[in-house]
Amino acid sequence: MLPLLQLVPAKLLNSSCSLEKTLQCSCSFHGIPTPSVQWWMGGVPVGVDGMDGSLQVTSTMLGPWANSTISLTEEPEMGMRLLCEGKNQNGTHALSILLMSRKSSLASQAFVKGLIQGAIYAGIVIALLFLCLLPLIVKHIRKKQAKKAAAIQAKKSSKVRASQELEMSRKPEEPGKPIVATFSESQILEKQDKRAS
Repeated sequence: MLPLLQLVPAKLLNSSCSLEKTLQCSCSFHGIPTPSVQWWMGGVPVGVDGMDGSLQVTSTMLGPWANSTISLTEEPEMGMRLLCEGKNQNGTHALSILLMSRKSSLASQAFVKGLIQGAIYAGIVIALLFLCLLPLIVKHIRKKQAKKAAAIQAKKSSKVRASQELEMSRKPEEPGKPIVATFSESQILEKQDKRAS
């Protein structure tokens, strides 16, 4: 009696795309029975194992595995869809790839490059502006610090004066020490007038 093979629907195992001189995309499917692979470009099927102008498709099958590669030599249209479909009697599995033209990627690269350059130039302008304003900022800060220091110094000196005056008023007169009084000229003249009379 022959062993019954278990039927397995087609399943995508691996896919890749590379862009060098040509765009090359590959799809690998597994299934029992071996899946057939079909490529679709913009909703139109691409011929298997043949060349169709700018397209070349190569497919290989080995046991339950099927591998297919498509090469595109011309620039794809913007937003063109490429579909890789693996199918057997038990099921279908597909991969959709959105193709972008190199021109559009160059435009986006130019935009990103311009954006980066703009950010760099803006940073340079801001740095130069800051360097120009730096002396004014330093002058302003020093002025503030000088005012603060003067206010603190004035506060300290008024406290010192007040404490010295308080100390002088509390200090008792020493016995035996002559008291020196200062008189104005008018007071001295008045005293002399009183003595004379």
